[in-house]
Parts: sequence; C-alpha cells; structure tokens
Amino acid sequence: MTLTLTNVSFKIGDQDILRDLSFTVKPGECLALVGPSGCGKSTTLRLIAGLDRPTSGSIYLGQDNVTDIAPDKRRVGMVFQSYALYPHLSVAGNLELGLRIRGITKSLRIRKVQEVLQRVQLSDRASLRPTQLSGGQRQRVALARALLRDPKVYLLDEPMSNLDAQLREELRPELKHLILKEQKPVVYVTHDQHEAMAMADQIAVLRDGRLEQLASPTMLYQKPESLFVARFIGRPQINLIPKDDGTTIGIRPECLRLDSVGIPCRLIEREWLGSHQLWLLDSQHGHLRITLPADAEPNETLHVSWNTNEQHCFNTDTGKRRS
Repeated sequence: MTLTLTNVSFKIGDQDILRDLSFTVKPGECLALVGPSGCGKSTTLRLIAGLDRPTSGSIYLGQDNVTDIAPDKRRVGMVFQSYALYPHLSVAGNLELGLRIRGITKSLRIRKVQEVLQRVQLSDRASLRPTQLSGGQRQRVALARALLRDPKVYLLDEPMSNLDAQLREELRPELKHLILKEQKPVVYVTHDQHEAMAMADQIAVLRDGRLEQLASPTMLYQKPESLFVARFIGRPQINLIPKDDGTTIGIRPECLRLDSVGIPCRLIEREWLGSHQLWLLDSQHGHLRITLPADAEPNETLHVSWNTNEQHCFNTDTGKRRS
C-alpha cells in the first residue's frame, strides 16, 4: 500500500510550518526526512499519523484519503526517540497492553508477543522491566510494539538518537531488515545524514517547511540542486568558492588533489580519521577541506586543483544549481 502526500500544508496561526509538501513512498521503500531543526520533519510524521490535521492538502494510504480519519483508524506503527515504555510493566506486559486494548484474546496475545519477541531477539527478556534493559534493547521493544500493530505504514522519529554511535551502527542493518521486510512504506526522521543515507531509498531534504530536494542518496550527493543541499549533504562539508561572475563553485573534499601548479595553500589543521586524513587548508578562496590517504605528509609548499567535471556550479544569488 502506497503512502502519498499531495500539496500538504500546515499552519499554526499565521506561521507556515509546512508548505505544499508532496511525496510518494511505495511498499517496502524507506523515505528519510532530513533538514535543520524546525524544518517540519516531525510535523510531517504527526500529520501522517493523524495527530495533527493539515491546513490544506491530502494524505492517501493506497486509494483511501485518510486526511480526516482519526489516528486510531489509520493503522500506523510509530517508533519514537523516547521509547515510550511503561516502567511498571514487563517487556511482555508492554507489548501485550495494546493488543488487550484492541480486544485480542489472551491466547492470541501470548502467541503474538512470543512471535514478535523472537523476531527482535528478546525472548529471554520478556519478564524484565524497561529499566533492566539496555538502550538498544528498549528500542527493540518499541519496534516490536510497532510491529504488533500490523500497520499500513511505519513512522520512525529519530529512533536511534538516544543510542551511542557504535550501537547505532550495530542496530541500523537489523532495524532496516525488520522494517523493510514488511513491504510497507516507511518514513524515517533523523538528524544523522549518515543514518539517512544508509537506511533510505529516497531522502527528502526540508528547509523552512518546504521540500528542497527529493532524490536517492546517491543523486543528492552527486547532483545537489541547491547550495543548501550541497552544504547539508556530505561530510566532510563541501568546499564553496565564490566567483566574480555570480557563480559559486562547489568541490567535494575527496575531489581536491595536491599538485604543483594549483591554488597555493597553507596547512592549518589535519585530522587522522583511520583510513584517511582530513586537512584544513587556508587559501586565497578561504578555507578548503581535502581528504588524503592516511600516510600523507605535507610539503613546505602546497597547491590544490580539481577536475572541472567534478565541480558543482550554483547561482550565488538564488542558490540554485547551474550545471
């Protein structure tokens, strides 16, 4: 079942929170919403879930217009940053509660809870309370609760932001496998662009409530449609060089190279990042970032250049891509 948003806008008073947002997420596809704080990512999830109602526009699940349908009638599975588990209930109790509210018989509740705990590899934690679990285990319980709803669409709001970097890296493929194997549309909100690029088939970059660009992770990186997207996507951040003709040139750090005839530079800082180094250089165009092999050593005089077919050109005034 496909999720479709068509020209969805949302206002609070006179303030535009979202403006004319449109996208489609197919079954088994993950769309990541990224952008600065306050750009409308979580608001979009609330509108899809029915917790807020759009000021204008429509939301469809398959052929059904659900814009005015109550949240409990939409069959949406939500996973939050905060887990939202009841501390006085066991893992099994937290999972069984929603089933009991929906009128599922006790024998079926027990079977469903056992099945979902096996899927999230927590069968041996069923009797424990949330405080006895690690952060990763609590997030698995929150995911299991969403799975039990047998939803038409999954909405995940910063589901791993409370976990440390190593645990996020371990859980990411597991989360992707569990969610996407369901063949339901998935909308995934995150501040972590690496997480977005790892999880998503499409990424929607939001800015001030508007859709700046919607594309695959590869296309966003290789062909950003604006200066905003070029700056936002990619770490280390893209180098931007203003030109006198009203053009701003963008060059990714990995596209710069050291040579003897390029722009003269001075090394300011360097960071060793395991497999490579990041050098921060001072030049006539300001600071430039370049990635180099882990064993690279600076000479007394440094020059950098790049192939013009690897640069991005933007209109300095509008910020839009030129080529």
